[in-house]
Amino acid sequence: MRMTPQRQLVLDAVRELGHATPEQTCQHVQRTAPTVNITTIYRTLDLLERLGLVRHTHLGHGAPTYSAEEHEHVHLVCHRCARVDEVPTDTLSGLVEQLRRERGFALDATHVALHGLCADCVAEPDEPGADQ
Repeated sequence: MRMTPQRQLVLDAVRELGHATPEQTCQHVQRTAPTVNITTIYRTLDLLERLGLVRHTHLGHGAPTYSAEEHEHVHLVCHRCARVDEVPTDTLSGLVEQLRRERGFALDATHVALHGLCADCVAEPDEPGADQ
């Protein structure tokens, strides 16, 4: 598959942004190539993912977030403040092994987002209507 200039711009944008939605990627690419549209971004991200150059993760209810393939970690997403932290994938090594042993399931821990409350939100008093 040929790496066109537009594909390279999208891949470079994902690498530079670290984590980015297709819309954020599009805005970044349009700084250099204003004629690139969101449809091209979605198609290119899909192609780059099939080629193993990027991956996506769902960090919340919105659009998926893309990162470069070598950018491997588990995302910790806070329900209350929406903060996203990263921990090494080997943090889940016990779960990975247990699932493989008990279920024959091979977990891709590089494609995981865990949802809960961050340390700051756990330490705060409960707010009326706050997600728990």
